Amino acid sequence: MQRIRLRYTKRGRLRFTSHRDFQRAFERALRRAEVPMAYSAGFTPHPKVSYANAAPTGTGSEAEYLEIALTQARDPQTLRDLLDESLPAGLDVVDAVEARTSGLADRLTASVWELRLDGVDPVDAERAVEAFTKAETVEVQRTTKNGVRTFDARPAVVSLETHSSPADRPTDQPCAILRLVVRHVTPAVRPDDVLSGLRAVADLAPPVPAAVTRLAQGLFDEETGTVTDPLAPDREAVEALTARPAAAATAPTPEGSA
Repeated sequence: MQRIRLRYTKRGRLRFTSHRDFQRAFERALRRAEVPMAYSAGFTPHPKVSYANAAPTGTGSEAEYLEIALTQARDPQTLRDLLDESLPAGLDVVDAVEARTSGLADRLTASVWELRLDGVDPVDAERAVEAFTKAETVEVQRTTKNGVRTFDARPAVVSLETHSSPADRPTDQPCAILRLVVRHVTPAVRPDDVLSGLRAVADLAPPVPAAVTRLAQGLFDEETGTVTDPLAPDREAVEALTARPAAAATAPTPEGSA
């Protein structure tokens, strides 16, 4: 059985696609592309697809991940092309690699988010970000199926910065761009929780809903403060296996051998 890991996006209007809607669209794409899927056992077999840490509905993403199991080996890049052609524009498969390591979900320990706050002056955003980062605790509330839950959003936030340029403001209207790096903890701290925190500590309330996009997710490197590519270990393992036969073929013949 071959396992393939894919990175896909949610762009434009497709950011409002729920995870369940994406699952249905992806399973249709698998059938359309005639992918030789492995199926689960039981009375209602399902294609073996493992989804990892999907972005909330309403947020865009450049870094969503899943893994599929195949009954026949396929070239990952060819498979990527076939699936990308079979999905609607906005749900784009942008990377594929054969799984050669374990624990993809364990490597998704942090995310990088961009929060676009239309109608917010960058100076006001800078002031609110400073108040948030200097605070020891930032209590926010979230409505759950069990009622309203209060928790501290501050510890999960690795960094929160303003990130604006003239190109980010195509009109004369004010716009603040925030870059957020957040650890994946329990309870999960989402971008809307950070926005609630900015409102709590600095009364920052965008006049329109923020446009939120996940730029990356992966293993958080404590030394560099960056979020690394979770598919890199698989890519390196595949390259090592490819290089090994080539190295054996070019190895010198032992002296005196026939």
